[in-house]
Amino acid sequence: MPIRSVIIGGIVASLVIGMWEMIVEAVLPGGAGFFGPVVAIGATVVRDLQGSSNPIPFDGVAFILGLAGHMMNSVVLAAVFGLVASRFLHEGGKLVAAGVIYGIAVWAAMWFVVIPLVDPLMLNLNGLVFLIGHMMWGGALGLLWSRVAPHAHQHGSPVSA
Repeated sequence: MPIRSVIIGGIVASLVIGMWEMIVEAVLPGGAGFFGPVVAIGATVVRDLQGSSNPIPFDGVAFILGLAGHMMNSVVLAAVFGLVASRFLHEGGKLVAAGVIYGIAVWAAMWFVVIPLVDPLMLNLNGLVFLIGHMMWGGALGLLWSRVAPHAHQHGSPVSA
C-alpha cells in the first residue's frame, strides 16, 4: 500500500472520529464541549489542564497539539491496520468489519491502559461516544483500504513509497 494512501487514510479516519467526538461532546449534557476532545488530547503535553472539569476549557496550544497528535496517531495506527489487514483481506465488506473490530481494540487499549496513565483528562469524554467514534474510525479505515487494497495487492508490498 503506498505511503500516500496510509497518510490520507489515517487523516480522513481521524477527521471522522474527530468531528463525531466534537459534535457529540458539544451537545451532550455535561459533555466536554466542542473543542474539549481535541484540547484533552493536547493536555497530554499541556499538563496544567489535567484535573479540569467539563466543559474542558479552551487552550490554543493544547488545541494545536491535540490536532497534530490525533492525526499523527491515526496515521501510525492506520499504517498498522494497512500492513496487517491488506495482507489477508481484499474484500470491501471484510475490510470494513475488520476496521470496526480494530477500532474497538484501539479504543480498549486507549481507554483502559494508555489514557489513565498518560492523559487522564481524556476520561472526561463519554466512554460510549468514544467507543462509537473508534468503531467509525476503524470502519472508515476499512472502507478506504477496500478502495486501495486490491491495487496494493497487485503490486506486492502492502506499504511502499
